[in-house]
Amino acid sequence: MEALVPLLDGVRVALLSVNLLAAVVGVLIGQLIGVLPGIGPSAAIAILLPVTFGLDPIAAMITFVGIYYGAMYGGTITSVLLRIPGESASVITTLDGYAMARQGRAGPALGIAAVGSFIAGTLGILGLMFLAGPLTRVALAFGPPEYAALLLLAFSLVVYLTGRDRLKGAASVLLGLWLATVGVDLISGLPRFTFGQLKLLSGVQFVPVAIGLFGLAEVLAAAATADPRPIVRAAFRVREVLPTAADWVASRWAILRGTVSGFVVGMLPGAGATAASMIAYTVERRVARDPHRFGRGAIEGVAAPESANNAAAVGAMVPLLTLGLPGSATTAVMLGGLMLFGLRPGPLLFEQHPAFAWGVIASMPVSNLLLVLINLVAIPLFVAVLRVPRGVLMPAIVAIAVVGTYSLENHLFEVWLALLFAAVGYAMTVLDYPPAPLVLALVLGRTLEESVRQSLLLSHGSLAIFVTRPIAAALLAVTAALLLSTLLRRRPTPAPDRAGRTA
Repeated sequence: MEALVPLLDGVRVALLSVNLLAAVVGVLIGQLIGVLPGIGPSAAIAILLPVTFGLDPIAAMITFVGIYYGAMYGGTITSVLLRIPGESASVITTLDGYAMARQGRAGPALGIAAVGSFIAGTLGILGLMFLAGPLTRVALAFGPPEYAALLLLAFSLVVYLTGRDRLKGAASVLLGLWLATVGVDLISGLPRFTFGQLKLLSGVQFVPVAIGLFGLAEVLAAAATADPRPIVRAAFRVREVLPTAADWVASRWAILRGTVSGFVVGMLPGAGATAASMIAYTVERRVARDPHRFGRGAIEGVAAPESANNAAAVGAMVPLLTLGLPGSATTAVMLGGLMLFGLRPGPLLFEQHPAFAWGVIASMPVSNLLLVLINLVAIPLFVAVLRVPRGVLMPAIVAIAVVGTYSLENHLFEVWLALLFAAVGYAMTVLDYPPAPLVLALVLGRTLEESVRQSLLLSHGSLAIFVTRPIAAALLAVTAALLLSTLLRRRPTPAPDRAGRTA
């Protein structure tokens, strides 16, 4: 109850006209950033830092938070409509979101994502207010061995996501892990697998790989089928694009479970929204009565990861505000911005600058509410995109993909990389290899390598460090149990279904 008094003061600060305007601007910019692949919220905030120097620190931080939230949902729009994940956290959403769009249910997919994100964000903010202290102490207990064990569990869950042939899922994960090793070695500083290309010294970036494997590969697959009809059916009226009562019933527990897992994982520095959305999706498949529906248009497969990535965005603010530890790339840029304003996040922030700390916290539900209102109103406009004939839509997808990829470094190398992975993605589609595990392994593989090598440095090369630390040992035990149950379980193999080929 002690938090209510400063929180009420924070609400008054957040509702000032200048701060409300900052929230609106941040949400709209974040939406645009999420829709255009290649920029990302961390880059957007870094670009806007010089612009905010003349603003009040509270208004600047509220703008940054709005960008963070808006980008989380903006990536959902292209994931559902075009099968192009705007952010790595939206990769999982493409599995069922795009399948729903192909069934003419893009509106309900976007609607449940918007409302699920709002619910998850609101509950996450309550957790931030009342549970920040205890949960931060739990996060501090995670060191390199614990992160390594958590990521191994995450990769075992990725393999579990593969519906028909888990060996193919494992092969995709291994390919993604190999791509994650491209670049400069963490310890020796020597180049690895760069093949003489200077652009590969910084590693293989997520955006060209994701755009190639998902967006451009889908264009190639569509071009291979001589079907003159639009790529998907699309309703336009509001009542036809919003989730039905059955959708709400099916999604209610998925939203709550995604919120809890997303908030907890989001607090862990380095884990981020990608791992949170992946874990939430896998949990839903585990508890589902018919897991074969996932990847074929299950609305829980959209509600859970979208709730998780929004809750993870809130969770990442816990270590930032309470300890000054960024939990993601975006919050790391925010930390740099706060220090430029003369503010040092940490335990003393709430004592020395209570108006700032609680004003930022109170602005979070405001940004969430603005986000859900804007998107529920705009869903019919988004869905109208799917009425465009294939001959117009496909070149538009290619144009968006090329522009988004080129904007990364303003260099054609990334465009050629996207085209290369478009061919790889098309081959994976034909051979029925799932692309999602490859992308997720690419995103998280570098963090896994860093955690393992740091652990071995701490233990002087002994692997015992992974089983002598209780949290790491428990996570490895869960991973072993999951893999063992997967090997022992014998399930009938369903017939191939082109609509669900990415499951």
